[in-house]
Amino acid sequence: MVSALVLSVLIKTFLAQAFYIPSGSMEDTLELGDRVMVNKLAPGPFDLDRGDVVVFVDPGGWLGELPPDTRPAWQRTATEVLTWIGLLPQDAGHHLIKRIIGLGGDTVECCDTEGRLTVNGEPVDEPYLKAGTDPSEMEFSATVPEDHVWLMGDNRSNSADSRAHLGDPGGGNVPVRNIVGRAFVVLWPADRITLLDNPEQTFAKVPEPSP
Repeated sequence: MVSALVLSVLIKTFLAQAFYIPSGSMEDTLELGDRVMVNKLAPGPFDLDRGDVVVFVDPGGWLGELPPDTRPAWQRTATEVLTWIGLLPQDAGHHLIKRIIGLGGDTVECCDTEGRLTVNGEPVDEPYLKAGTDPSEMEFSATVPEDHVWLMGDNRSNSADSRAHLGDPGGGNVPVRNIVGRAFVVLWPADRITLLDNPEQTFAKVPEPSP
């Protein structure tokens, strides 16, 4: 049992960790209550790519003030221990989940004459958007600093993502160091178990940013 617990802690710390989806900002890719598994080797040994769905730590002001935890002390302690071991998924806490649209050096803009986002001037068709949702209901233009990413939810009309923080000190961009890892599979509920593949064709024609 001790060996199993140690192995579980090591896996959760260095390789993979489960997270709970607390909102509808990533519908229909992810639904409220889904559990996802996150690969903690990206960023790290594995690179991040445009289109990846990532869990990240709030860079400041994205979540606002969290509601107080009204559970009994014993229940909070038990949950924290089981989560630390890796037997329970990490709840929302100070974590969020969005999709990478722009990497360091990229310019992300909305929108072209057909209402599509552009990345480095190349329009992108986004098959993962929630049905009936526009790529963006607001116009914007943002250049991503190095070692940062531009993040957006798939349910664009219900996602306070990078667009909502253009006026913040970071201009809506999130430091790569804040990224916990890349979500690669929906684990629960059972009828939604599926791999979260990167939509490579969406960004295949995007040119590399100018130096």
